Amino acid sequence: MASCAGEGRPTLRRCLAVLREASSDSEQLAALLLVTKAVRAGEVDARTRRQIFDAIGFTLPSRLLASREPPEGCPEHTFQALGLTLLACFCTDPQLAGHSQILNKIPTFNDVLLAPCSPDTSSMVDDVYQCLAAVLATRKGPKELVSKGTVSALCQAYVRRGAGSERALRLLEGLLAAAEARCWQKDAPHLLAVLGQLSDDFLNAGDVSKFELCEVLPRFIPLSPPLAQDPQGSECLHKLYKGLASILGSKLDQSQRDPALKLAACLVQACGSDWIPAGRAGSKFLALLVNLACVEVRLVLEEPDPVDVEGKKEVITACYVLIEMGIQECLNEEKPLLEEVQKMQLLRIMEEAFGAVIFYLRQVRQEELHDPFIFASVRILGAWMAEETSSLKQEICELLPFLVHYAKKLFEEGEAAASLPQPDGTPAGLGSSEGSRLPQDALRFLLPGFCHLTAEDKPRDILICEGAPALLCEYFLQQWQLLLRELSSPTPLTSTEMSLQTLCGICLNLVVTAPDLIRRDECFSSLMDMLLKSLPILLPQKDHLVLAANIATLGLMMARILASSAVLQGTCPAKEFFRAAIRFLAEAHDVPGRGQAVAVAPAYEGAWPDVRELWLLGMQALAGCVPLVPWLPRAVLEARWLQGLAAALARGASLDPELLAAFQGVLAELAGACKTCKEVILSHQGREWANLYGMAVLEQRLSEQ
Repeated sequence: MASCAGEGRPTLRRCLAVLREASSDSEQLAALLLVTKAVRAGEVDARTRRQIFDAIGFTLPSRLLASREPPEGCPEHTFQALGLTLLACFCTDPQLAGHSQILNKIPTFNDVLLAPCSPDTSSMVDDVYQCLAAVLATRKGPKELVSKGTVSALCQAYVRRGAGSERALRLLEGLLAAAEARCWQKDAPHLLAVLGQLSDDFLNAGDVSKFELCEVLPRFIPLSPPLAQDPQGSECLHKLYKGLASILGSKLDQSQRDPALKLAACLVQACGSDWIPAGRAGSKFLALLVNLACVEVRLVLEEPDPVDVEGKKEVITACYVLIEMGIQECLNEEKPLLEEVQKMQLLRIMEEAFGAVIFYLRQVRQEELHDPFIFASVRILGAWMAEETSSLKQEICELLPFLVHYAKKLFEEGEAAASLPQPDGTPAGLGSSEGSRLPQDALRFLLPGFCHLTAEDKPRDILICEGAPALLCEYFLQQWQLLLRELSSPTPLTSTEMSLQTLCGICLNLVVTAPDLIRRDECFSSLMDMLLKSLPILLPQKDHLVLAANIATLGLMMARILASSAVLQGTCPAKEFFRAAIRFLAEAHDVPGRGQAVAVAPAYEGAWPDVRELWLLGMQALAGCVPLVPWLPRAVLEARWLQGLAAALARGASLDPELLAAFQGVLAELAGACKTCKEVILSHQGREWANLYGMAVLEQRLSEQ
């Protein structure tokens, strides 16, 4: 046998030469044993590692892993252990770690983890963990590991608590960080078993490990599927609640409190307040959580030191999540977790916290605007403004110029980024509905608050002065384009649709309170043009009736103000819009038989609580448009709505006062503006039923020559 005895790297080089030139398996084995000994001893640098690979490639490790007969007198897994050591050595090179020959060995690595562990196989397990960690760090690694069953193997290795179980946990954390949704889709039962083990440890731990688990647990709490819907998941949540209650009810220093608050925020993001049990203990815990979060926000933001704030951004962001839950629970009237006294106390405490948030945002410099923490602070303030309309009014008014500027900057940057092509040639903004939304969409979170503020003189004047209407119109157009892509697939109500509904509410406020702004600002002409084209597309769609009602009503209200504009002068889009608007108004109620009450149509019943006021406002707006749009009465006649309504009233249909006033407004304007419409009403005994229903205005119009 060629000798490779001796010490150090010269020996390693001689062994590599023997590996290349060996004429027998025994010579090669002897050289291989010394090579792997040097590898395990950490004596191999990058250059030597490459020399080993050049000498043997992947062929020899593959043969060793496939060998089932060990050398005489050697342990059963000798060859496999040698093969894994070589692969672990190769995997320290990132290029080799992502090689198909390594990826193909993933099932073998999994088998080693799942096999019973003994002193003879402990080095094999160590090498497998080294290989898996290297593969995880490659670009394709996470997907390959998930698809080839490594998540399941790691979960079982951890739950079994054998050798290297902590390394299994760290690898699972890395896999979940890289591919959480895919991991849970494929291996939810095994991951729940790990979460069960972790939550047991968390509940029972009485030392510092309890706080260390606060750092680990968030990675194992999925956003989907909801844990509360699974019996095992619900049991885990209850243990986590009890563990957190015991922590947060004790005196803690900052290093202990911060991880606990972050774990609680993670549970809120995943499950809302469902993990907190109803009853006195649960309500006290929830109030404590929100209280602690508010105190933390005030401590950090009321007198912000840049160094302190920088180090606390993560925990303050977690506190924002807890405070948002507090806002929602204070508004919750159905099965509330909080008592009324607790709600009032929390609202006062949260008001103080939001005072600190506003103070902090007023100190923000231009170069800080891209900081995600600024975005999180604006987002939570938007949640407060959406619900608490009377609190901190003066402070919010003073902050409005910053909020408009911030939202505009992010919107414009997002629009610029969305127009850039991706590598496949598709514009960056095109894709799935929610995935395509640009992440820094601050305006979406400010819209509900802006809707309240535009109904009041002072904040509305500030918003107008800061250019908010033009920004909102641009955003309206962008959100409509997003919705058009969503309409191609059946989806539940999305944030895009909700944003459009809120935008309609803002614009309706401006139409009612600032009509001169609508007339003079060019952005509203562009918005009018979009509304004309959008309603005919939206109305036939199922499940979008509330948005269609918003767009129809806003379009009719704006048409009264912009009736002389070019887009409304009998153009095709204008005619299509009014036909669709008439259809929306006409189909809301069924035409009854003799003496029966006019009732909401079945297709409108589910959405009627949200549509009713819009319908009434739309009827007023349509009546106002009739004398301003000369061809509108003919459109009403063509829709045969007037004929059907007049016939129903002639049969003595029962009307409540609200409906009666709405119908009279439209009928009176039609009778006054169009001779044919007047004749249709008269031909259906219009004078008689106008008198019967007390429609004095209509009765007068019918009597005029």
